[in-house]
Amino acid sequence: MAKVGIVMGSDSDMPVMSKAADMLEKFGIEYEMTIISAHREPDVFFEYAKSAEAKGFQVIIAGAGMAAHLPGMCAAIFPMPVIGIPMHTASLGGRDSLYSIVQMPTGIPVATVAINGGANAAILAAKILAISDPDLLQKVKDYAKELGGQVEEKDRRLQEIGYKAYLGGKK
Repeated sequence: MAKVGIVMGSDSDMPVMSKAADMLEKFGIEYEMTIISAHREPDVFFEYAKSAEAKGFQVIIAGAGMAAHLPGMCAAIFPMPVIGIPMHTASLGGRDSLYSIVQMPTGIPVATVAINGGANAAILAAKILAISDPDLLQKVKDYAKELGGQVEEKDRRLQEIGYKAYLGGKK
């Protein structure tokens, strides 16, 4: 059964939302991905948000751009955590999306990640779910070690070849 619902308002959000899906797969977390427009299909959206708990979702990751109502509306209906991903927009670079998602009224919180932060949304979902899942908690810890190892490898390479070669002669 899917533990995380991934919802986006448009297929143009897919490149960012796919990063969330990829990260959930890395942690072995089942998810369901859906495209629903809160504005263009309000009845479909309300049914999605109302039925999410019964489907077994424990977290919803909602991506939205511009007015970015999808995450907040999910949070208004779904009783468990909602993580909002503000999408980059051509007009305001995603600041419009960010402000719309992060400025929720008291009582309707949405955990918000960076603009286009699909991977971080999934990592946050994994950390939320890991509270009651020791195996998942270990996977989250192992991932953190993996990140540290990547930094150590980059530094090793820098020390070995110097910064000019590291940059590919771009300086």
